[in-house]
Amino acid sequence: MRRLVKLICFAFLIFEMVQLKAQEQYRGYSFEFYEGTVNFQVPQAAIINTDSIPHQNEVHKFYDQINKTDYKIILASLLHYKESHKLNDWLYYQLVRKTAQQLAPKKENYFRYTLYKWFLLSQSGFDARLAIANRKIIFYVRNEEDIMDIPFFKVEGNKYMCLNYHDYGKIDFAREVAIPVEINIPGATKEFSYKVTRMPEFKPENYSEKDLKFSYKQRVYHFKVKVNSEVQNIFANYPVVDFATYFNIPLSHETYGSLIPVLKKAVEGKSQKRGIEYLMNFTRYAFLYQDDSQLFGKEKRFAPEQTLFAEYSDCDDRAALFFYLVKEIYNLPMIALLYPTHITVAVAFDKPIGNPIIYQGKHYSICEPTPQGNNLKIGQVALKQQHTAYTVVYHYDPKNSN
Repeated sequence: MRRLVKLICFAFLIFEMVQLKAQEQYRGYSFEFYEGTVNFQVPQAAIINTDSIPHQNEVHKFYDQINKTDYKIILASLLHYKESHKLNDWLYYQLVRKTAQQLAPKKENYFRYTLYKWFLLSQSGFDARLAIANRKIIFYVRNEEDIMDIPFFKVEGNKYMCLNYHDYGKIDFAREVAIPVEINIPGATKEFSYKVTRMPEFKPENYSEKDLKFSYKQRVYHFKVKVNSEVQNIFANYPVVDFATYFNIPLSHETYGSLIPVLKKAVEGKSQKRGIEYLMNFTRYAFLYQDDSQLFGKEKRFAPEQTLFAEYSDCDDRAALFFYLVKEIYNLPMIALLYPTHITVAVAFDKPIGNPIIYQGKHYSICEPTPQGNNLKIGQVALKQQHTAYTVVYHYDPKNSN
């Protein structure tokens, strides 16, 4: 009997030692990410120290070490969250960034933080690369979209956009030549997309109400729109994408529910012309105007929800918001007209209004969503644009939309 008791005690002791060892080998992490909570385990061996100065040998050393660990349990958690919450690539990259921040805080060692971002994004299947330029780590990803304000590299005919350009302010790649780090990661072949086709389902309690008001036909209209500061964080480092991409960034669920039904009710019973005129006045006068060059010192395009949140906005931002509202409420064909210093929207009404523009056999009437020197009616063009050439930079046709 004593022998049996000793064996049981010994077995229990071994079990406890194994449990303690397991606890030593893995560390749990947990953080909130938009509407949910991310939980994952990290093997201690995957917490790797590196020099703070970028170097080719340090990258290879990091990759060799982490590749031998059970890092796939981290990836499994991230990819499960991505799938269950339907994150597009840009939002998934925000998840990767936040995970890297947990593992290797950015302020402590920027090089190490970037290595984790690169490794996690690559192991998620994206064709991400590293290069070193004058003691700077350059992180870029394959992307074939039309992006304006960040540098890119061409490798074997493929285009790679710089993901961390904003962290360095500006880099003169003519003087600071980026030397690629040659590491082949099996399965890292996917193109990255900046298209945001779905906003996160933020927690309702994280919204605040913003008062908006504007005048139309000698009457003042008041709105209380739900906005979330996290939207600004999502797009803080978002590049200047093509018009088709940023015109089609949707509103989050709570913001949509606080605005679109109210606007639909406001235009109910109005003619198509009067209803769209109402939306024009909303985008013109419910927001304060300021040019991007004054606000940011450079071109920056707001998604519709950013315009609702921000104190100031310009013609790019209002054009995108107006387009979104007309699409959601009337779903009419539209074109975006880009002038040298201005952008506006023209709508294909059931019957043309004013002096229409003919594009691909259809008549479009300009609906100016930005305040001008005088109160332009539908079909009227601002004086300074009347004799200026424009380019149709986006064409929306409900019959051919995806």
